[in-house]
Amino acid sequence: MTRMKQSQVVSDVIRAAVELFALKGYANTSVQDIVSAAGVTKGAMYHYFESKDDLLFGIYDRVLSLQQAHLDAIIAEGGEVDDVLRAVCVDVLETSIEFIAEGTVFFRSMDMLSEQRRKEVVRRRRTYNDEFADLVRRGQREGLFREDIPVAVLIAHFFSDVHYLSYWYSEEKPADRTLAAVQITDLFMSSLRRSDVQHFSSTDDASLASHQAR
Repeated sequence: MTRMKQSQVVSDVIRAAVELFALKGYANTSVQDIVSAAGVTKGAMYHYFESKDDLLFGIYDRVLSLQQAHLDAIIAEGGEVDDVLRAVCVDVLETSIEFIAEGTVFFRSMDMLSEQRRKEVVRRRRTYNDEFADLVRRGQREGLFREDIPVAVLIAHFFSDVHYLSYWYSEEKPADRTLAAVQITDLFMSSLRRSDVQHFSSTDDASLASHQAR
């Protein structure tokens, strides 16, 4: 099987699983339902996913892996901490919107994952959270971000907006996701910055979206 064919099988299985889990629920969807909707055999699915549990994890793993890779790349590019954190925020919002169906299905069904898989998700989300928190603390050390509110609360404030997207976001055109991401990010960054420090940024809305070309 060629690499392109392999990638197509995985994409078809995940697409079918997301649609069926959203429609029928994780518990009420059988492996046969998934392979029939994906147009593949059970053998082909089991070649990539050992079980339905593995498939549910795989749905969110794609999002986690993408966001972690983007975070690492943005940090590696360097720059002023305000600009770096702003780019990270926009990215996690844009990718969360792009994969909003996957995220919604996963969080609705996460409690059905095996304990081992749940721990793996928690571990990887904590890794991302820690790197995000390091950026906030760096901004505090440089005297740019407020210190009167605990870092954990500041981070929870931002990610509550990310996790709430599925309840209100509706996209009419692709440009909407960048606009929503920038607006939510600007609200967060405004609440994070110290009011007694004048802010200068080398990042404008056009250059901010350049990370999408990655």
